[in-house]
Amino acid sequence: MFAIALIPIVLGLVVAWGGLLGWREKLSDRGAGVRTDATLRSADAFRLGNKVAGLPTIVAGFIGVFAGVAGLVLPTTAGIITVTVIGLAGMFALVVAGGVLGHRAALAVPEPAPSGCDGCACGTCVLQKA
Repeated sequence: MFAIALIPIVLGLVVAWGGLLGWREKLSDRGAGVRTDATLRSADAFRLGNKVAGLPTIVAGFIGVFAGVAGLVLPTTAGIITVTVIGLAGMFALVVAGGVLGHRAALAVPEPAPSGCDGCACGTCVLQKA
């Protein structure tokens, strides 16, 4: 029954690692991280969104690890299951909250300039005249 307590520990370590990479702006836009329409608009939006979501995600991972360790020291099966479920729910809630914060931060990043235009507003761009 102690194997159940290992689930939030392993998931917590993975989540915390992903949060740390996002916070340090080391995530690529091909894999993990906050992946919404707003964050995938540009590399800058992706980096900012995942940087903002990083700290809540790291905390979520620590909550998962803490819940798993607490489950390992509890003597009853009901206690282990209860702590595991509560820890996983808390971890999930914080990851979602971090994702929402990251999405909102990415919305604040300006839209990238259309292709074929340097975005200099010089008035010679074909796209601006259309």
